Amino acid sequence: MSPDRHRRTVVLGYGNPGRRDDGLGPAAAAALEARPLPDVAVEAAYQLNIEDAATLAEYGKAIFVDAAVSGPEPYELRPIAPASTIAFTSHSMDPASVLAICEESFCPAPEAWVLAIRGYDFALGEGLTPRAEENLNAALDAVRALLQVKEDRTHGCRTAHKNHTDH
Repeated sequence: MSPDRHRRTVVLGYGNPGRRDDGLGPAAAAALEARPLPDVAVEAAYQLNIEDAATLAEYGKAIFVDAAVSGPEPYELRPIAPASTIAFTSHSMDPASVLAICEESFCPAPEAWVLAIRGYDFALGEGLTPRAEENLNAALDAVRALLQVKEDRTHGCRTAHKNHTDH
C-alpha cells in the first residue's frame, strides 16, 4: 500500500457501451482520461469485480460512476460506506460490497462516492442519447468539483476494530 494513498483518487466508470446509455460510466472514464487530473487514476470496465477491492486499497478516495435507469436528473452523487454484508454474483458486485472486501482484506477502505448518471435508453446499440450526454457533462463538472476538495480524513477501520474486540 502506497504511503501517499490518501492524496490519490480512483474513478471507476462501469457499464456496457453496447447498451446505449448504460455506457455512461465508461464514457465518464474516457472523458476524465482525456483531461487528466493530478493524483487521479481512471479505470473503465463492464462491471465491478472482486479484484477491484485490491485496486481500491491503493487510493484514499474512490468514485464509482454508473448509469441510472431511474432517479434524479441529471445525476446523483452520494457518499457510500462499505456494506455490512457482502453481496455478489459471479458476474458483478455493487460498490458497497467492493468497499467491504477492500476493508476486510486491505483495511481501510477509501472514502467513496457513487455517481449515478441518469440514462434513458438501455437498448442494444452504440452511443449515448443526447439527454444522457447532457447529464454526463453536468456529472463531470460535479466530479471535478469534488476532486478539488482537499481534505484528508483519517478513516476508521471496522476490521481492525473487530479484531480488537474479538478476544
